[in-house]
Amino acid sequence: MAGICGLCPEWRTLSGFGRRGQGPDRDGDGGGALSEGGTTGPTRGDRLTVAPNRPTIKDVAALAGVSKSLVSLAMRGSDRVSAESRAAIIEAATQLGYRPNAAARSLADRRSHTLGVVVLDLLNPIYAEIIDGVQGEVRQHGYHTMLVTGNDNPVIEQGEVEKLLEFQVEGLVLIGHRMPAGSLDAIAGDCPAVVISRAERGIAGLDSISNDDVFGARIAVDHLVSLGHQSIAHVTGGINEVAMLRTLGYEQSMANHRLADQTACYDGAFTDEGGYRGAAAALDSGRGHTALFVANDIAAVGALAAVADRGLDVPADISIVGYDGMALAGLRSLSITTIAQPLARIGTEGASLLFLRIGDPTRPPAHIGVEPRLIIRNSSGPCRP
Repeated sequence: MAGICGLCPEWRTLSGFGRRGQGPDRDGDGGGALSEGGTTGPTRGDRLTVAPNRPTIKDVAALAGVSKSLVSLAMRGSDRVSAESRAAIIEAATQLGYRPNAAARSLADRRSHTLGVVVLDLLNPIYAEIIDGVQGEVRQHGYHTMLVTGNDNPVIEQGEVEKLLEFQVEGLVLIGHRMPAGSLDAIAGDCPAVVISRAERGIAGLDSISNDDVFGARIAVDHLVSLGHQSIAHVTGGINEVAMLRTLGYEQSMANHRLADQTACYDGAFTDEGGYRGAAAALDSGRGHTALFVANDIAAVGALAAVADRGLDVPADISIVGYDGMALAGLRSLSITTIAQPLARIGTEGASLLFLRIGDPTRPPAHIGVEPRLIIRNSSGPCRP
């Protein structure tokens, strides 16, 4: 309907911890080391028991000729261990194929070295690109992540956050959440946290990094106007903050170009079905729209289908601009002009903010705004006279 609109580097490298193909096998037998009887670890019936031949910190200490406490200190990267002792411990651990127990390590230093990542849903591929940026920064700090999804439901999100806190995560990364301010305030009081993809202000101790959605929508319309389009419709992203900001930017740009009377918004969603529905309504409206600004790239894929189902051509009959810059939009078969967010960089900088918060819980909240950019592809072209 239309309307107005965790381990020190030596241990990681020399013990083989984390190398491709060197982790514990499916049954948890530490890679199938041979026992004295010549077997290869636990049998099928032993899968729920601890592998009897798995080396322990005691074994490492005995082989290195040091105490268990010294091995534990070396495992945590303590500078209280001499270079000679550290070398002996690393050599012993490598020889035995020892892998430190993460749970025991957490108990020893009272830290989990783990961050919880809560993502809105796993259906939109832009979140995978953001998470990739988060993971890269997390690894640089020797941490790990636990990933959960809120299924676009604030109640589920809150429940997942509570579970993560039970696991003693040291910080939370909230990507594209739907939780109310009260929930965020409580989270920030319990645990260092950062919000990615939404600008959250006014909550003590909560940092955020977000794309400038209003600016991005404006440059989308500016691009279409530069191609001669005037009857530019907007397929919305539903009722949520990001979608409303993009609608606001669309309306501002239309007004700036003296095209306010041409403004037309059609109900959609951040899904291909929502994009199809909104585009179909625009194309069937009889208003002669020559261009569509669609709320995100996934919805733009649905809009392409709606255009094709009506025997129309993109961009000869209808130009389409999406939003987000997901990698799939650049496929030759789609070639969607888009307003691209620097997704991986947003993830990296968001994680960096969180580590700053972990290091200094009382620092003033930081809010970073990131400007998107226009990427011109084959879905937009000159308006036919």
